[in-house]
Amino acid sequence: MAFDFKKEYKEFYMPKNKPGIITVPSMNYIAVQGSGNPNTEDGEYRQFIGLLYGIAYTIKMSKKGTPPEGYFDFVVPPLEGFWWQDEIHGVDYAHKENFKWISVIRLPDFVTEAVFERAVSEAAIKKKTDFSKVEFMSYEEGECVQCMHIGSYDEEPAAVLLMHEYMESQGYVLDITEERMHHEIYLSDVRKVAVEKLKTVLRHPVKKKDAK
Repeated sequence: MAFDFKKEYKEFYMPKNKPGIITVPSMNYIAVQGSGNPNTEDGEYRQFIGLLYGIAYTIKMSKKGTPPEGYFDFVVPPLEGFWWQDEIHGVDYAHKENFKWISVIRLPDFVTEAVFERAVSEAAIKKKTDFSKVEFMSYEEGECVQCMHIGSYDEEPAAVLLMHEYMESQGYVLDITEERMHHEIYLSDVRKVAVEKLKTVLRHPVKKKDAK
């Protein structure tokens, strides 16, 4: 049976729909970076997401050739996104055109930078597509407040407010910086799931009030 990150690491992918504090360790990802409204038809965001999945499935299907050392079959993890806007502390949902983002898909531990580079080369040949914008990224998120949001992306501010109220009640403050960003994990396929049933993990970096 293929390894499913969502089932094996429920604390990261299947939180309750009420806020909680969690410490997220270092993980490896494939990543693409861009800017602009993600809802724009044929925009940069949608094009770049296609590049991510192209590499993710090339790695998954490497079992059919000469698999990398330590390979195990896995379910491609959900799409995730780190979001920010210049000179904004938090997220201004009313101005999505100002978004900057890093979209990522988690990698199994057997995927080294060398394995990643091999997958990029193979995908470029097989799909006749330029995958040079896809990067290998390691990131340690650290201490965060998170919550499962069910419903439209436009309704996220209500869940974020609950997260911030909870973190303050637990002695934390928001710690969004250039290195620590608003984070979303998309558990639903928007093409197949009704808007009111979409599941999205929301995560914000925090620190203790007395931390420097």
